[in-house]
Amino acid sequence: MKTILYRYAILSLMVLAIFSCQNDDDTLPPQSQAEFTVSASEVAIGETIQFTNNSENATAYKWSFGDGTTSMQVSPTKSYTSSNVFLVSLVSTGSGGSTISNMEITVTPASSFSVEDEENLSAGLPVQFTNTSVGATSFSWNFGDGAGTTSAEENPAFTYASEGSYTVSLTATSAFGSNTSTKEITLAMAPEAPASLYYISLGDEFIRNLTLDGSGTTTDLVDLVGKGGVGLAYDATNEKIYFSDFDTYPFGNIWRADLDGANPETIVSGIGDPYAVQIDEVNAKVYWVDDDGNVSRANLDGSSPENVLNLPSAQWRALALDVENGKMYAYEVNNEDLYEANLDGSNPQIIISGIYGYAIAVDTVNDKVYFDDQNAGTFNVANLDGSNIQTVDTDGTRIYGIQIDNEDNKLYWSGRDSGELYRANLDGSEREVLASGLASPRGIVLIK
Repeated sequence: MKTILYRYAILSLMVLAIFSCQNDDDTLPPQSQAEFTVSASEVAIGETIQFTNNSENATAYKWSFGDGTTSMQVSPTKSYTSSNVFLVSLVSTGSGGSTISNMEITVTPASSFSVEDEENLSAGLPVQFTNTSVGATSFSWNFGDGAGTTSAEENPAFTYASEGSYTVSLTATSAFGSNTSTKEITLAMAPEAPASLYYISLGDEFIRNLTLDGSGTTTDLVDLVGKGGVGLAYDATNEKIYFSDFDTYPFGNIWRADLDGANPETIVSGIGDPYAVQIDEVNAKVYWVDDDGNVSRANLDGSSPENVLNLPSAQWRALALDVENGKMYAYEVNNEDLYEANLDGSNPQIIISGIYGYAIAVDTVNDKVYFDDQNAGTFNVANLDGSNIQTVDTDGTRIYGIQIDNEDNKLYWSGRDSGELYRANLDGSEREVLASGLASPRGIVLIK
């Protein structure tokens, strides 16, 4: 009996061992776990993303980047060529099967731009910006100036008022986001604009502008048909030119216009042959002389006109103002005298007799008065009291315009009979012809 029980016990242990071995052989392999991280979940077009594979229990991988491209690498890098939201998937496979992990990547436009001739930028000249952004549908520029100027143009140009460094930004935008790029630009001081010599070409019935850059370029500004005159003056404060018109006696006029010739308007009318015109910017007055013996003035808009000096037998041709010393100089051709008077016309006196001409200019820096003398056929300079007369030029042409440039120590004048415009040193040396073949050039003004 004991032997039978013993045999059953041994058999039970053997069966248990067999079943235990069978359970060990049936254990399943571990399941893979697909996981990954990215260096950035929002990037611009062309920007590289590093995908880092953190999967477990996997030996093979397949990446799908949402734009039709794939990779079998463990931890690939990727950049996109268009702006959108892309679903990235990683399938990780091991002996226990496959799992998938997903992540959205937002790709914005790529913002970039270039600056034309970036090494030679100057204030006062347009800076051209070229947009090289990719994938954008709209743009926003900020030019970095103090006014916060912006633009929505694709390729704008912008002019900076002063030299210095400016940070320019461009924001490129699509339906999927925006991207901003910046660039610092440096502008040099604005180049000095070339001076201009405005002159009346009476024969051609125009006021013209000669650009003093050596090119000889002239520009028609004011049509003088029906407005024949010889006097020309410049109001630098308000950037206006004034000119006389003696086309029909006694219905002469004083006109003014913008520097480009626009908006011409009559400010004083009913004058008997007005000749020279001058501007007193300090006191905001315009002066002129006429053939009826009057030296007159008015406000710059022509209001409140008044005769400040009248000599019944005089025929005035030229006028110059010395506002600094409160004086004016006037040329009278009937009795052939050069006068000096106060700006209000008081205390007129002859400083040079026996001469006549058509132009006067006062050099207040050197205390000199320039004038032409048609009796001698000379262009002269003297002290302000008329003493120490020196000859500047002996061409003999009638001169209707004289301008003095103390900054460069230069003298400008017109030659009616020679049809030329001249420049020389203040003593008349190194004379040069600026323009020739002109049709009766008369009054001139220098604008710098």
